[in-house]
Amino acid sequence: MTIVTLTTDFGTRDPYVAEMKAVILGLHAAVRLVDVTHDVAAHDVVEAGLAIEAMASVCPQGTVHVAVVDPGVGGSRRGLVVATSGQLFVGPDNGLFTPVLARSGWQAFELRAAEYRRPAVSATFHGRDVFAPAAAHLTLGVAPSRFGPPVADPVRVAWPGTREVGGEVEGRVIHIDRFGNLITSIDSETVARLARGGVVTASIGRRRLPLVRTYGDLGAGGVGALVGSRGRLEVAVRQGSAAQRLSVRRGARVRLSRSTRTSRAPGRGRS
Repeated sequence: MTIVTLTTDFGTRDPYVAEMKAVILGLHAAVRLVDVTHDVAAHDVVEAGLAIEAMASVCPQGTVHVAVVDPGVGGSRRGLVVATSGQLFVGPDNGLFTPVLARSGWQAFELRAAEYRRPAVSATFHGRDVFAPAAAHLTLGVAPSRFGPPVADPVRVAWPGTREVGGEVEGRVIHIDRFGNLITSIDSETVARLARGGVVTASIGRRRLPLVRTYGDLGAGGVGALVGSRGRLEVAVRQGSAAQRLSVRRGARVRLSRSTRTSRAPGRGRS
């Protein structure tokens, strides 16, 4: 059974998501629909891209990912299907697929063929009338190349990375999850490299934080940094919100530094 994932900023108050599902199921009733999130901040392409990146890492080959965060709907922006690593990605060409395009061997095609859209296409709801039917036709075996001409220059957004600054690694907070954890652009490989032969600490502003392995390694209300399930450095407060405690928003600088001393992180232990 083919999986189709859905990522949008539509919320669940209105019927928009249900309309997309109805279109997909009307064309291919045997697909399995997976709601990734419909609570992406309105028009936030980067947040949606992070959700797509997370799902692409766990979904099997053959999965079709539909992402609709589309502030340019009805304008000149293209619709795309991107094929890479055995998965397919459908949505507007506005940078949503930047993490996917970082992989090698991708192919992209414009969604132009009228036979793979609904007969009447609203200027304000391409999620229902263009992207949902395209996803359904892909699950039915239509090749991506049949949707339109190849696209060699899909839009990419500036994706926060890391840089070396005076022997330290500097990254950015790129996402704040519902628990208030600060997800950063610093990946697990960078953390592991710094940790070889020394003790790593994280800093936000003037606050220095220990690097721990799990949330439970922090004492009650403790603040620290760890590598989370997405393979990125996170800053967390045990049973609290790091965003609130540290008054931090997305875009804040996070630094990692290493010392050669050995120490035990405070508050270690589980409750």
